Amino acid sequence: MELKKIILTNFKNYESQQLELDPALNWFTGLNGMGKTNMLDAIYYLSMTKSFHHMPDRDISRHAASFFRLEGLFEIRGKDRKVVAKVEPGKRKVFESNGVPYDRLAEHIGQIPVVFVAPSDSDLVQGGSEDRRRFMDNALSQTDPLYLEHLMTYNRVLKQRNAALKQMGQEGRFDRTLLHVYDRQLLMPSRYVFEQRNAWLESFLPRFQQYYQIICQERETVGCRYRSHLQEQGMDAWLEANWEKDKVLQRTSAGIHRDDLVFYIFDKPVKRFASQGQMKSFVLALKLAQYDALMASVQRKPLLLLDDIFDKLDPERVRKLIELVQEPNFGQVFITDTRKERAESLIGSGNREIRIFEVEEGKIK
Repeated sequence: MELKKIILTNFKNYESQQLELDPALNWFTGLNGMGKTNMLDAIYYLSMTKSFHHMPDRDISRHAASFFRLEGLFEIRGKDRKVVAKVEPGKRKVFESNGVPYDRLAEHIGQIPVVFVAPSDSDLVQGGSEDRRRFMDNALSQTDPLYLEHLMTYNRVLKQRNAALKQMGQEGRFDRTLLHVYDRQLLMPSRYVFEQRNAWLESFLPRFQQYYQIICQERETVGCRYRSHLQEQGMDAWLEANWEKDKVLQRTSAGIHRDDLVFYIFDKPVKRFASQGQMKSFVLALKLAQYDALMASVQRKPLLLLDDIFDKLDPERVRKLIELVQEPNFGQVFITDTRKERAESLIGSGNREIRIFEVEEGKIK
């Protein structure tokens, strides 16, 4: 799979930009704040129908522009596909594939598999459980439409149940019959999501450990465990057992929305015992393993977006990472970097072509 051309209109700090891209390595260089990350986010948006950085659409349009538009020409299994995003904040977002609009944005998820590695990924290790659930959901939603459907259903019903609990608490009366209706609607999606997360980790873990060993030169051992209420008992039992607690808290206190991944280095919690370099290596290994698992599932090479990844990595780990992404098992790669000389030093040194773009004030050459 390959992104051959991209056109941005009023996207963040880009008024109008069109690029022809290399099928192998695309390296965006320039000072911070010039728009390198925004270019990667545009690619991610075309793949996932939203910003990687969770920005609302109203904050994405350039300055006072009333809309933004993205267009990407992709080659997928030998055939060209033009994907267009037309966004006017406050109106229905439109995504088109070869001129045909999707009825539901969820239908597009997984069509253009992508993995984004960014500095904010440190939250995977240092942040709360929401970041790690989002990581699992991103990986699984791109390979299993039914997972995405069940996850969306669960989140919608959970929101309704929590709103009902809050309203009942304010009114001083609790309608157990109404809550039972929501409880029943949570059972099937929670079971499916739990089962798929559990199965995913079994195949993901050895990939993750392998990539970490490559990056750290086999100096450190790491691990990952899945933690969920549903490992102890079913969702129906939890809802029944926590009924009084939910009344007091006015929210649903147990379920897959509380799932977590627990990370270890030398059998100790990464959050407490890992150095900054180890944490960075840990995150890179997580994302490269996600890439590998995604590629195995969809049977094509995802786009790999690497944003400002060299900070806090020692030279040896940087060298190993660059060697990795130049290997043929990786598809099209997009990298941002403040040091142009790092990209220039690779020209003619590997087996893959490289195209260097210079970014300055929302203009790319």
